[in-house]
Amino acid sequence: MPTPDSPASAPPTPPGSLRRIVAASLIGTTIEWYDFFLYGSAAALVFNKLFFPDSDPLVGTLLSFLTYAVGFAARPVGALVFGHYGDRLGRKKLLILSLLMMGGATCAIGLLPTHATVGSAAPVLLTALRLLQGFALGGEWGGAVLLVSEHGDARRRGFWASWPQTGAPAGQLLATGVLSALTATLSDDAFESWGWRVPFLLSGVLVLVGLWIRLSVDESPVFKAALARAEARKAAAGGDEDAAEKMPLVAVLRDHWRDVLIAMGARMAENISYYVITAFVLVYATSDRVGLGKQTALNAVLIASAVHFAVIPTWGALSDRVGRRPVYLLGAVGVGAWAFPFFLLIDTKGFPALILAVTVGLVFHGAMYAPQAAFFSEMFATRMRYSGASIGAQFSSVAAGAPAPLIATALLAGYNSATPIALYVIAAALLTLVAVGVAKETRDRDLAAVEPTSAPSPGSATETAKRTARSAPPR
Repeated sequence: MPTPDSPASAPPTPPGSLRRIVAASLIGTTIEWYDFFLYGSAAALVFNKLFFPDSDPLVGTLLSFLTYAVGFAARPVGALVFGHYGDRLGRKKLLILSLLMMGGATCAIGLLPTHATVGSAAPVLLTALRLLQGFALGGEWGGAVLLVSEHGDARRRGFWASWPQTGAPAGQLLATGVLSALTATLSDDAFESWGWRVPFLLSGVLVLVGLWIRLSVDESPVFKAALARAEARKAAAGGDEDAAEKMPLVAVLRDHWRDVLIAMGARMAENISYYVITAFVLVYATSDRVGLGKQTALNAVLIASAVHFAVIPTWGALSDRVGRRPVYLLGAVGVGAWAFPFFLLIDTKGFPALILAVTVGLVFHGAMYAPQAAFFSEMFATRMRYSGASIGAQFSSVAAGAPAPLIATALLAGYNSATPIALYVIAAALLTLVAVGVAKETRDRDLAAVEPTSAPSPGSATETAKRTARSAPPR
């Protein structure tokens, strides 16, 4: 019979409960990404006119993308705060908080006065709400994927953990779909006057649905077992705090610093390619160089996002069969190789070519994004997993996804050519190939028995955890 110190003490989650947990994570991440991507699409389409009207159109787009990038700057802070408390208090509580914060910020954006009403205060308020969005999303991703990973069947962890990842294309699909419907039914003047506010205010309804579902799920059994072991060690030591784990951030940097660097490198191609393909493409396709309409560009992203949603679980299932690294490496090679064809197809100015360009790019992106949830979860020990996975994922976003549309727009303005943008994506792909290439395969790891990678002192809590993991029966 398993003891409280045994990794086997976490009972398996029944299939029905697992599906409910997957649904809760998927719906929650869809809402969070809907809110986040909605801002990116609005930044490309209308924010330059509403909040930066005194600028040249392309400069205004750069400024609106700068406020877009600010949200990424807040994500590492969210990762630190949510990761710390998520490792101390549990995944579920923090996921509910992140959903409320994101939804509140998004609804507030829908109520913001524009530059024409309050002048320079408008972009300041917009930036502050974008910071809150980024802070919330920085804590959302790690908790959502861990809740599924730690409940799921180990043999199909890649498949189940990939479902929260589909929240990104689902959110993109929802945000782009709502914007596309509004631009199709409203005149440009009506959309810029009030129509753009509708999808932001809609977030309030979506948050209520997500909150109702998330409140119905249980905490991760792996986390509860790890918490029980920590409390047992503390009780055995007479309440000595040194017998318990260190602060999660300290433990991650001490025991998993290499894994954090690998996760950061792994995200470079995934993050940069995604925002070039889905956000910057709205600028490039509607620029004077290509001359397609806003509706055409939005519809192309809409169709490609639907395909992206469908292929992510397939890539996740494949990672269960062949490993996380091979699938991830295939995706990195794919987005690098597709960089030049992507822009060449768009330059033909045809709608089918635009759909093909965006769809193939997102299919290759999915090969990285799908195994990422299980891959990052399997790198870290349970009581520092939320912090480790979140730090690795979100700190890289500051250098990757945050400036990607900004850099791509600046390169287009400076060179009037897509070549430097394609080279930028290829450079990111090379960084990811190096990071994932030096990583160890994690597919067969037991989440309850993942050990820190450093050598702790004898008698420490970490060394106790190692002895416990070694004494557990093999899988």
